[in-house]
Amino acid sequence: MNKKLLVLSVSAMLGLAACSDDGDKGETGDSGKDWTAVNQWYVDGQSRVAKAQEMTVNNEAGAAKNIILFVGDGMGVSTVTAARILEGQLNGQTGEENSLSFETLPYVGLAKTYNVDGQTPDSAGTMTAMVTGVKTDVGVIGQAEGVTRGNCASTEGQNLVTSLELAAMAGLSTGVVSTARITHATPAATYAHVPERNWENDADLPEEAVTNGCTDIASQLLAFDYGSGLNVVMGGGRRSFIPTSVTDPEGKSGRRLDNRDLTNEWLTKYENSAYVADRDQFLALDPMTTDHALGLFNSSHMEYELDRSTDGVNGEPSLAEMTAKSIDILQKNDKGFVLIVEAGRIDHAHHAGNAARALHDTIALSEAVRVAMEKTSADDTLLMVTADHSHVFTIAGYPTRGNPILGLVKGNGSDGQPAITNATDANGMPYTTVGYTNGRGYANLATGGDERYGFEVAPGRFDLNYVDTQSAGFHQEALVPLSSETHAGEDVGIFARGPGSHLVQGTVEQNHLFHVMNHAGNLVNKAEAAQ
Repeated sequence: MNKKLLVLSVSAMLGLAACSDDGDKGETGDSGKDWTAVNQWYVDGQSRVAKAQEMTVNNEAGAAKNIILFVGDGMGVSTVTAARILEGQLNGQTGEENSLSFETLPYVGLAKTYNVDGQTPDSAGTMTAMVTGVKTDVGVIGQAEGVTRGNCASTEGQNLVTSLELAAMAGLSTGVVSTARITHATPAATYAHVPERNWENDADLPEEAVTNGCTDIASQLLAFDYGSGLNVVMGGGRRSFIPTSVTDPEGKSGRRLDNRDLTNEWLTKYENSAYVADRDQFLALDPMTTDHALGLFNSSHMEYELDRSTDGVNGEPSLAEMTAKSIDILQKNDKGFVLIVEAGRIDHAHHAGNAARALHDTIALSEAVRVAMEKTSADDTLLMVTADHSHVFTIAGYPTRGNPILGLVKGNGSDGQPAITNATDANGMPYTTVGYTNGRGYANLATGGDERYGFEVAPGRFDLNYVDTQSAGFHQEALVPLSSETHAGEDVGIFARGPGSHLVQGTVEQNHLFHVMNHAGNLVNKAEAAQ
């Protein structure tokens, strides 16, 4: 058959001639069926194209009144895919057809994540790129590549200006939310400037840093004096805000050596301010009477979504709840707001080789994005979802459609039907669909133990036939034994809607995200005009 006849036969089979503008179904294929009417894949494809044709976006500089940036820490493409499938399966679907909330956003691109001095990056350098427009080194927060990591004397003239600082200068309200310590690298990059990401409180500062005038990250949060200051700060990390002499509601002591209680200083610094330390206090917080809210819900990082308690002094709000409350507080400002939200514990679960917790925290991020989409309009709010970097987390084997994403691989037989028995490796051993290139290796903590305290490195294959690989406590196998699973270097997704979202196209450098936000909100010009 020549090429012309081949094209004609395919057209007839799909009933392409039926796709006339007047809605006439027209001819059918050789089988007598109208494939445009009965093949749902085809119908859905047409619908998506039609929807895309109708889409418009405001391209004017400054068209975005509000900007919300969501960062899934460590949320690579494989994490998004696996979380999509898991969420669908939790809702009774086969899973593959599901979409996370942010996967429905109209504009999608890819970001290259390398740091100036690192092929595979860390969160300090990557988040700095996203919020300042400048790439920098591994471990450096809010400063350019001219610094030497961990050397305070080298920071002269290296401080960068962040999107949160510009927004505050311009009179917008500002907020930063994270499930990690609020002094951890990703959230800290929105407001702090240090050559070492680990300087979270004054006890972390080396003598050289003190001598040369550097200050810790937590104290820089309180020193944020642009515009009306920070309006919303919510996350973990209470220990860096209270002195060693103070015990928090969980019975844990602070780490500050300077005897400063920064939670009290927050209340003193701002009018109409509030400090909350658990979910009950959070729920009682009235956004209409609160202009500056500080929420610190754990001594260290907040709990994984799978472990989160909602009761008593250990109760914590979800990422979606924190996002909703933050928007309610911030949107009172007629000039608009900039809010940055991090799902920080996706990264930590991956480092532990614990896919279940990583994926559930990704689903929690999706819920937070859904809430933000409902509370804001694409007409005046630029909303972007991305990751700072990925992990060496992969989806492998040939599982049949609908096979549990956290389960052992069961493929299809030669007849195309799902197999009854597990797929096996060359040694006759079953294996899971998701796994890690490196890390601590297999560990099953489903019946006891706490993964936060670590476990022995266990390289090699194990007989998983009688192990519940779908439990929260299961830590997947890893090929290369390391004390902690590592980041990966591939590109990460960017999902966007609203004014300026059309600038998210193709593969871009990670610092491009700042410039998208700056164009959409006209942040630099507004900040300069306000000075």
